[in-house]
Parts: sequence; structure tokens; C-alpha cells
Amino acid sequence: MAFAPMGPEASFFEVLDQHRASLLAALRRGGGAPAGGGTRLASRFEDSVGLQMVSHCTTRKIKSNSPKSVRNFALILKILSMIYKLVQSNTYATKRDIYYTDRQLFGNQNVVDSIINDISCMLKVPRRCLHILATSKGLIAGNLRYIEEDGTKVSCSCATAVPVPSNIQGIRNLITDAKFLLIVEKDATFQRLLDDNFCNKMSPCVMVTGKGIPDLNTRLLVKKLWDTFHVPIFTLVDADPHGIEIMCIYKYGSMSMSFEAHNLTVPAIRWLGLFPSDIKRLNIPKDTLIPLTKQDQMKLDSILKRPYVTCQPFWRKEMEIMADSKMKAEIQALTVLSSDYLSRVYLPNKLKFGGWI
Repeated sequence: MAFAPMGPEASFFEVLDQHRASLLAALRRGGGAPAGGGTRLASRFEDSVGLQMVSHCTTRKIKSNSPKSVRNFALILKILSMIYKLVQSNTYATKRDIYYTDRQLFGNQNVVDSIINDISCMLKVPRRCLHILATSKGLIAGNLRYIEEDGTKVSCSCATAVPVPSNIQGIRNLITDAKFLLIVEKDATFQRLLDDNFCNKMSPCVMVTGKGIPDLNTRLLVKKLWDTFHVPIFTLVDADPHGIEIMCIYKYGSMSMSFEAHNLTVPAIRWLGLFPSDIKRLNIPKDTLIPLTKQDQMKLDSILKRPYVTCQPFWRKEMEIMADSKMKAEIQALTVLSSDYLSRVYLPNKLKFGGWI
């Protein structure tokens, strides 16, 4: 059963509907996003997929007869044996479960995480095919219903958030009338939007947060929602290099997970805010801005050199504004204009008038 729209009148979503039509047209042409300018670097980056592992990439060898590799080789065999048992019994375990089977042997969680990624890459299968899951940290709210693998019926609401499922592959019967999906960088901003009743005011919509750098399940969920519904997806991140990096992970993926890019990236994602240019346009007071640190400047320089920025001239312009000003701003800076400016003015206007890039 579908939800009845409760938010703005139908005309409000006209620009969104036009954007969705352009996305669907791009899909029919065989691309993941509307065509744009720039050079396509297929060996490392494909603008319809994102960052992908290439056949001539650097590889790492682990030998069973090398003293330096003995321990790592043993750990790989240990985890492979656990994976074999999980697949044979058709059961699942989290990465944390595997670590706690022998904390003394593994030493720390990062060792387990790294080996599992290596095995997934080596076997060229997604991690979920190894029957290994990760505990989700993301949240979802809004106009969405689905059934989890164990039969649990989940009905997301506009008032409270529910955790992102641990087994995205297992969820089914997804239902939504959402006109768009909003990815929110930080949990604090996500909760503020819930408190301001943003989901109801802008219904029907869906909101997701990965609480910073998104975990695998949050990225898989965003990808599944895109593949299932093909509604416009927007990101709301801080006007700083870290926020832009997080947006890039959702849109284009990461080097560490490039071998699974087809299952994780959504190149059709658009940047809704906060733009560095918004700082001047909205006359945000300078005392609410934060100077870029040396690490920020290095991160920004790194992003500007990435191949996908070639396909995003408007992104480049915004990042150059940030680099020239040497200042950054958090989304919370909008509260100096009014406590509910983000949910009452900023986002509605952006969505109504197509203020995304």
C-alpha cells in the first residue's frame, strides 16, 4: 500500500520531476547520470560507475614460505575457514563476531577488516557473498517500507529514524512514494531535520545519514534505493573538504572499495549544499566560519586533482572558492540566520528552484 502525500502541493515538485525525467533518460542511453563535459578516464574512472579497480593495478603478494608473511597468511586461512563454515551452513556473522572468536590472535578489529576486504577482492565477490556483515551505524527516516530477510516488516516514519539494516541484500518489497532522497552528512543535522519535522513538511521524501564517513551498509542501501526507484538523490554536507570527500564516496566510491564500485556507487547523486558560494550569498557572518587547516588544504588539493572533478566543473568552481577564501563552514552556521533556516528556507528553496549541482 502506498503512502498518501502530505507535504507541499504537487507543483512544488515540478523541478524534481523534471530532474528525475532527465536521470531516467540518461539511464536509457546507457549512462548512470546526465551527460556532461570532461574527459572520460576509463582506465581508472568511469563517470557512469565511479572509481573502479583496473587490471594493471598494484597487487600485494602473501607467501606461505616467507617468514614475514607467515602470520598474515595464517590469519587469512583462519578467516577463510570461518567463511567456508558460514557459507556451508547458510548463516551470517558480523566482522565483530569474527574478531571476538579469537581476540588474542587477531590483535585488533582493523586486522580482521583488512583481511576480509583482501579476501573479497581476491575472490572478486562482494563481502556479503562471504556471509560476513558489518554492524550498521547509519539511520533512515521518511516515506519508506520494506521487509527484512527474517520477515520483519519495517515502516520508516518522518518522526523517528530506524537503523540501516545489516543485510541490505536480504530486504525486499520496498515501497515508497518519495520524490527524492536526501543524504545528510552528520547525525546532528539529520536529527535537527527530524526535530523540525522536515520529512513531513517535504513529504514524500526519504532521509539517510551515514553519521560521517558512510559504512558499507549505508552505501548499499542508497544504491538499492536508487536501483529500485530511480528518484533524485541529493547530499547535504558541510562546506569543507571532509564533507566533499564524504559526498564523493557516495557518488564515486573509494579506492579501498573500488573492486565493488558497481554495487556501491550512485553517480547520479547531486550536491544540494552547503556550497562555499552560499556563505557569501547568504551573508553568513565571518565569525561563524572556520579557517582551513593544513590538513584541510591538503585534502582539498587532493580532491581537485581527482579524475572525476574534470566531469564536475561546478564542483571545481565551488572548491576553488573555498581554496581562495581559506575558510570552511558547517551546516550549523545557517542557524545564525534563524534557528530553523535550514529546514524552513534553505532546503525548500534549493529543491523548488533546482539549486543543486
